[in-house]
Amino acid sequence: MSELPSPAPFPGVEHPRAVRSFVRRAGRTTTGQARAFETLGPRFIIPFQEQVLDLPATFGREAPTILEIGFGMGEATAHIAGLMGEKNFLCCEVHEPGIGALLKRVGEQGLGNIRIVPHDAVQVVDQMLAPGSLAGVHVFFPDPWHKLRHHKRRLIQPPLVRRLAERLRPGGTIHCATDWEHYAQQMLEVLSAEPLLRNTTEGYAPRPDYRPLTKFENRGLRLGHGVWDLVFERTKEPA
Repeated sequence: MSELPSPAPFPGVEHPRAVRSFVRRAGRTTTGQARAFETLGPRFIIPFQEQVLDLPATFGREAPTILEIGFGMGEATAHIAGLMGEKNFLCCEVHEPGIGALLKRVGEQGLGNIRIVPHDAVQVVDQMLAPGSLAGVHVFFPDPWHKLRHHKRRLIQPPLVRRLAERLRPGGTIHCATDWEHYAQQMLEVLSAEPLLRNTTEGYAPRPDYRPLTKFENRGLRLGHGVWDLVFERTKEPA
């Protein structure tokens, strides 16, 4: 994959109050997904609440917790959670077929380290997560909002990145991935500008071994599309 040029400034791209981590999508819940909702939902789905979540009580153990924002159909989430059984995964998604698909994978793979909050991740971060409570954040392939007039709707913007960084413990990481070049440039600029974070590499990171190539991503790579990973680490408080 070729190196991208240094990102140019993105003047006027601000984080609006109404930004959300999701877009409502059409989709049909299958019989298997509906069954997973019924049988596994009570254990693995955590309702949104306007108070800080007790993570050890939620997962039934003390373990490093990774926040995943928008997991689609849950393929990568289940894979990573299976590889990292020693970590907890708090996953935010509002697309019901996707939630059902991940629940189905949880049952099939016997994954006990996943919990799902079916709510906007921005509000979950604001209301349910205490400062320093996370070991990591995963944001894989968020909506790129490719039209210029829609860039303000992009998830990775300075105010949210600051709030995510504050909820990381020192040494915790934010891992973002996108297949949209302009968004990769903006992500690199925004993450680099946050004083609570430092880049773990020069520019874009090699894809970490734990993040699998999805069918969608493989298809894009065959067509010559790029994919860019960024991994930033939480530092100590700025002076």
